Amino acid sequence: MKEVLARINELRDLINLYNEEYFVTDSPSVPDSEYDGLFAELKKLEQEYPEFKSVDSPTNRVGAKPAAAFAQITHKIPMLSLDNAFSAEDITNFLRRINERLAITEDIIFIAEPKIDGLAVSIVYEDGLLKYAATRGDGATGEDITLNCRAIRDIPLSLQTATPPKLLEVRGEVYLSKARFVALNKQAMLEGEKVFVNPRNAAAGSLRQLDPNITYKRGLSFFAYSLPATTLSTQQASLQQLQEFGFPICNEIKLVTGLSGCQDYCAYLGQKRDSLPYEIDGIVYKVNSIALQQKLGFISRSPRWAIAYKFPAQEAITEVLDVEFQVGRTGILTPVARLKPIFVGGVTVSNATLHNMDEIARKDIRIGDTVVVRRAGDVIPEIVSVVMAKRSAKVQTIVAPQYCPVCKAAAVRVEGEAAIRCMGEISCPAQLKEAIAHFATRRAMDIEGLGDKIIEQLVDSALITNVADLYKLDFTKLINLERMGDKSVQNLLASIENSKQTQFARFLYALGIPEVGVTMANVLAKEFTDLDVLMQVDEARLLTIRDIGPVVANNIYVFLHQKRNIAVIQQLLQAGINWPVVQKSTMLPLSGQVFVLTGGLNKYSRDTAREKLEALGATVSNSVSKKTNFVVAGNDAGSKLDKAKQLGVHVLQEEELIALLIKYNG
Repeated sequence: MKEVLARINELRDLINLYNEEYFVTDSPSVPDSEYDGLFAELKKLEQEYPEFKSVDSPTNRVGAKPAAAFAQITHKIPMLSLDNAFSAEDITNFLRRINERLAITEDIIFIAEPKIDGLAVSIVYEDGLLKYAATRGDGATGEDITLNCRAIRDIPLSLQTATPPKLLEVRGEVYLSKARFVALNKQAMLEGEKVFVNPRNAAAGSLRQLDPNITYKRGLSFFAYSLPATTLSTQQASLQQLQEFGFPICNEIKLVTGLSGCQDYCAYLGQKRDSLPYEIDGIVYKVNSIALQQKLGFISRSPRWAIAYKFPAQEAITEVLDVEFQVGRTGILTPVARLKPIFVGGVTVSNATLHNMDEIARKDIRIGDTVVVRRAGDVIPEIVSVVMAKRSAKVQTIVAPQYCPVCKAAAVRVEGEAAIRCMGEISCPAQLKEAIAHFATRRAMDIEGLGDKIIEQLVDSALITNVADLYKLDFTKLINLERMGDKSVQNLLASIENSKQTQFARFLYALGIPEVGVTMANVLAKEFTDLDVLMQVDEARLLTIRDIGPVVANNIYVFLHQKRNIAVIQQLLQAGINWPVVQKSTMLPLSGQVFVLTGGLNKYSRDTAREKLEALGATVSNSVSKKTNFVVAGNDAGSKLDKAKQLGVHVLQEEELIALLIKYNG
């Protein structure tokens, strides 16, 4: 029993510390999944050993005491937390408890809404004017953040109604959009300042600034989600009322019925999660009927009529076992952490990118460290931070290599760059393999059947020494490779032959010129319809072209003037690679028009739509700005569509795009 009590006290101390870090100082040292696990363990122990329950246990509290730097505000109605659900079984049990308490069998109607990863606030209006605002704090008392809330554009200073109520309390979530988070961190890195770990921390830190001007510049957003003292009959009616008063409401909120409705919404939002313009970590289900909410009531720290379903953790804690350096097609050596395998974001992760030596130094990552790893959707896992409290004296500093791990050529850090490069260039097998793989990709020369294993064998056996050698392959050379039968050899050779008929932009992209992606290749192809002309231009001429800066201009010029590259290009042309010559013209119907594609299209792939638009003279960009003329919105369009609406850019549905293409193509 002594061991149980000792563990309970240890858990309480840890959770209180983590509450302080999360709610007050905005510097959590562990991910939510770690905190949730400890909290669940404490709750279970207190249920199993009721003699050790304590009124000051964190299981009876909502958050942490308000920070001393702010004045305190007492909430008229306590701001409670929500019980968490981590599985379908937890949701089933939640619904069962509701039906049992209400003594009914029919399905309940719920409001389902994304659980925004931000900071909960309470805003009070008197006679329609914003009077004060407070954080959740410990549930009973919060921090006075009135001036900072006034600096958030989404929060109205006065209610949009001619007959405002005498007193109105609005609750909602202050958050930082993904785009603003990236922009803030980019600016912080440029200025040598500390970057934010995640959007939630950035939002909380921005809202707790003593200078509201800083809050204003951070560009916070707000979603309202409840009227705690409403006299309306449903949660849905409350949301409609909030909209009428001028508050933004999350457009992903839906009415769902019973278990099947909750499950369908969970599947829907789980698929859409990565494309949302803001971070979410789960779903909140609330009984829609206010009368039923009142019947169900509350327990010590949470309502019985609502629950927060937490998505599988996208962050987890693990250990750095080693660090290796991988060589890319341009010779950049990328440090990759070998991790103790951990399940995160729905998959088992054993590797994480460390980006470069500057990033390693900034985060102070060492071999043997305990680290927080994050994985979101299909994004490559990365190390977010080090858990310094768990660092031992045995950790090892990560040292930049002096030689390429593959070809042993010198590894040099170029002045002005964060990256370390292998100077072996085309003689380095790793660079050659990556260059060939890039050359064969669908958006380049589109050679099907040329996978990594085949490329590895071709390079290792010296059957190819550059990309032009692909066009010298024959049946005899390929048939003896592993996994290559008659049919697969014939298919690969046919695909190589078909790739000879291409487009100028695809060819330029396939060459692998540093900093020249699909968009830049198209810009060059439209500006210089002839390869010979492009290979003769100087940097000054390149700098006159839209979107080309000094670095890109230098990369293009140097690449196209290196003897070995010229030789490979000549070999490719001699092998029969060709493309239709398009006469440069400013008379194309969509010349000067900038398009952005977002979401999934049904009739065309995004690449096909891009090519068709560019063939008509349009420029297809990857980002929305004031210079954008049209945004084409497909299925599940995300933040680009939101930005288009915000800037007043004309939005085309797929049907309108098809009509436009038919109009000009006949």
